[in-house]
Amino acid sequence: MIKERVVAYEHNGAVLEGFLACDDATDKPRPGILISHAWAGRGEFECQKARDLAELGYAGFALDLYGKGVLGSGPEENTRLMTPFLQDRALLQARMQRSLEIMQAQPEVDSKKAAAIGFCFGGLCVLDLARIDSNIKGVISFHGLFNPPANFKARKIKAKVLVLHGNDDPMVPVEMVTALEQELTRAGADWQIHVYGNTKHAFTNPQANDSDMGTVYNAKADRRSWQAMRNFLEELF
Repeated sequence: MIKERVVAYEHNGAVLEGFLACDDATDKPRPGILISHAWAGRGEFECQKARDLAELGYAGFALDLYGKGVLGSGPEENTRLMTPFLQDRALLQARMQRSLEIMQAQPEVDSKKAAAIGFCFGGLCVLDLARIDSNIKGVISFHGLFNPPANFKARKIKAKVLVLHGNDDPMVPVEMVTALEQELTRAGADWQIHVYGNTKHAFTNPQANDSDMGTVYNAKADRRSWQAMRNFLEELF
């Protein structure tokens, strides 16, 4: 049976609320998978991913960057919530690190076995976790943003990196994909980028259906990317 609970924590005066899910069939600590939310904030989508990971034998922890109960209601508000973190990547990185530490401190989690997955904006967030050399084994970006941080120069990336990307994503032109490949190579990372043809942004979200914005669900890419994640996590742990 999957058990779940809310985990309250703080960072720089912000009151945050994570969501933990794991199988109660064992008391043995298991690998923890941090889940970084898209631009709207931690919602049901991320909580369900935590449950799905729990079904696979992991502890899924959906983090909170914005604050307890803070959720965007649409593109305008989502942008307003996300922008401060894009403008202050040091703040973003520190809050991601704090969320990772909170997950690792949970009794259900093996603190030495941690990975992170992120969706859209969350993909950018987990790539930053790898960039800052946090205590994490690997990161997975689902249709993430690739904007590089300007607050530090390139350094060695020890975490393994898996990027799952839609070829027709209007938010990430091919030049950004190439730039990320070059950055990861210079950093000596063990990296993979899987590109799905005829696939736009937000391809894992069944609610995404805005062709004009370029956010469209793709069932095949959703299934294939989830399987790629499973393979990656099995290799890590």
